[in-house]
Amino acid sequence: MAQYTRWMHPASTNKDDELVRARLALGDLELIVCSDGTYLLDGGAMFGVVPKPMWEKRTLADAENRILLGLNTVVVRTGGAVVLIEAGIGNKQPAKMKEIHQNQERLPASLAAAGVSMDEVTHVVNTHLHFDHSGWNTTLGADGVVRPTFKNARYFVPAGELAHGRLQLERDRVSYLWPNYDPVIESGQMTLIDPDGKGGFTPDDARLRPGDGKLLPPVTIQTGAEIVPGVWVENLPGHTKSLLGVHIETRSHGGATKHACYVSDLVPTHNHLDATWVMGYDLDPLTCIEERKRFWKRAIPEEWLVLFTHDHQVPSAYVEWNEKGKPVVKAERRG
Repeated sequence: MAQYTRWMHPASTNKDDELVRARLALGDLELIVCSDGTYLLDGGAMFGVVPKPMWEKRTLADAENRILLGLNTVVVRTGGAVVLIEAGIGNKQPAKMKEIHQNQERLPASLAAAGVSMDEVTHVVNTHLHFDHSGWNTTLGADGVVRPTFKNARYFVPAGELAHGRLQLERDRVSYLWPNYDPVIESGQMTLIDPDGKGGFTPDDARLRPGDGKLLPPVTIQTGAEIVPGVWVENLPGHTKSLLGVHIETRSHGGATKHACYVSDLVPTHNHLDATWVMGYDLDPLTCIEERKRFWKRAIPEEWLVLFTHDHQVPSAYVEWNEKGKPVVKAERRG
């Protein structure tokens, strides 16, 4: 991989280089927000039809209209399981793409700083298979071979995401890169989630096979939502049809239920709380708007901790309604 020099984006802070972005208490659980670093994407694409004079009041853009985004992985230790939610960009990006995105490949160092061993990870959940969410599923070795990063883990991926990625459609094929997932299928570590069996997927489903004739073993299909007790997934369509949110629930010593949700690209940062502030990257923005409304109707009154996938400065927050009925971060309860 070519080397490059990281530069300071206008939105950077002196805490951007902290490997562990947050340690959060959720009842008896500790959630650790690790990071694959930051990367840059076009601000206009990140805010869709919202005019720049409006979104630039919330986040700064550089001279090329790019904004600084995070790559957050949440570690959940629960019972005998160590669950990783999301896997960043990884170390397989070509030099040209690294130059464009300015990403840093930091997740292994971040996990080490958090005291999390690669070998102790038991479950990896990808909310979808875009390159910036599944990159460290696998690692490019010095020998040029791509292998699963977490050798003792079971990987969980939406079945519909793999099927969509196999289509290699012009609209989004650049986001679906087979080295991020095919080696995990080859190793037998992949479980595909088909919520309630609505997609009708089978282990040897033709929709899940590569189009280049490469032979891969059948995959495991799971129709239930549970990953481990206390951690389960829910379809939150809009960004992609099969996007998953990851719910985490536990009880405090006093018996109260505490709830968190890794909402993924349904609401990528705290600057996207408004229902209509959807991204140009969203495949179905109207569905995304309705799903955001449905999400806030539960998350706000039930006081869920919301975990953001691409917010480097505010990786998590509790949200409330303001005087205008808009969702806003509770300033005293953000991490």
